[in-house]
Amino acid sequence: MAERRERLLPRKPSSTSGSREPIPVRRPLFQGVDFSGLKKRGQSLRSWIRVDAATGNSQVIEVDKFTMMRRCDLPARDLRLLDPLFVYPSTILGREKAIVVNLEQIRCIITADEVLLLNSLDSYVLQYVVELQRRLAASNAEVLSGGAPSPDDLPFEFRALEVALDAACTFLDAQAAELEIEAYPLLDELTSKISTLNLEKVRRLKSRLVALTRRVQKVRDEIEQLMDDDGDMAEMYLTEKKRRTETSFFGDQSFHGFNLAAGGVSVSAPVSPVSSPPDTHKLEKTLSFARSRRDSMKSSSTITENIEELEMLLEAYFVVIDSTLNKLTSLKEYIDDTEDFINIQLDTVRNQLIQFELLLTTATFVVAIFGVVAGIFGMNFEITLFEVPSAFQWTLVITGVTGLIIFCLFLYYFKYRRLMPL
Repeated sequence: MAERRERLLPRKPSSTSGSREPIPVRRPLFQGVDFSGLKKRGQSLRSWIRVDAATGNSQVIEVDKFTMMRRCDLPARDLRLLDPLFVYPSTILGREKAIVVNLEQIRCIITADEVLLLNSLDSYVLQYVVELQRRLAASNAEVLSGGAPSPDDLPFEFRALEVALDAACTFLDAQAAELEIEAYPLLDELTSKISTLNLEKVRRLKSRLVALTRRVQKVRDEIEQLMDDDGDMAEMYLTEKKRRTETSFFGDQSFHGFNLAAGGVSVSAPVSPVSSPPDTHKLEKTLSFARSRRDSMKSSSTITENIEELEMLLEAYFVVIDSTLNKLTSLKEYIDDTEDFINIQLDTVRNQLIQFELLLTTATFVVAIFGVVAGIFGMNFEITLFEVPSAFQWTLVITGVTGLIIFCLFLYYFKYRRLMPL
């Protein structure tokens, strides 16, 4: 048994220092490679143009995706709408602390304190920043000059949204006008001269028209959907929600301070929840519930009144984008009318060719009568008609008159059946 145990168990290494084997030292993988410059996946920085709401100043900042998500309290799918590598239709989303705007070249995040715009060399992006700064500077100059802010002034987020809508509608209207300038002369030329080159130009023009109409229709549908939903419009009042949050925060602090002072305890001293009387908790709970109901009623009435302002703003640009869509619709109808006119012309030419072919077929049938007569007289038999000197002339005259009568009968039949205008 002991011998079997010794065979199964491994032998112990000898304890002598002279027979100890050196332990191999493991070298780290990728020795000499510097990982300090590498970034985690999804942590790539992106350049943004930040426009401050208070001063109107703009600066370029480098922010990664997750920092932007925490800063604006947005999910990742909303930031994906702003990614220039993907093509998404026009979208306006109202969130808790931000408005996500994706309108053609304008892709930005609007909050109550700032506008974060994707940095781009596009002229429309630069025009957006300049126009927003101009409007903010005009409003700030009016306030600094001693005048009170007008009650008709929109909050900052609506000013930024208005500039974005203005830029998008102007861009789409400019493209529609450019397409009109190019389309009408080309269509007029096509009606006068039908050629393969002109047809190819019209085909490309129609493809551009369909793509532009789809984009304009998407912007129009987005504005209309936003106008029809009061909840979405109420979500976009970021300044009002921020003011209510700050008011509620300071109100709660003052309320707690009043309760602590009324109980004979210092405001700055920590209070144990065990030492506070139960009546104080009940009173605090009741007052907090009443205050929340009062604040909710005030906010709902205020938002209901202010929704009309936002609705009027959206309605103004809805009219503009609807006018652009009407231009494109009129151009599409003109293209369709031109195609119908060309098809009518081609049908007319086709009918003329068919009529000409019918006349040739009739004439061929009449001429075939001479072939039948020639075939009959060419047979190998003897008749007395061959001995008459003028028999050949009479044969030609009778055959020709017969063919002419048959041809006239065919023409009369065609006219009677209205197969051709005669």
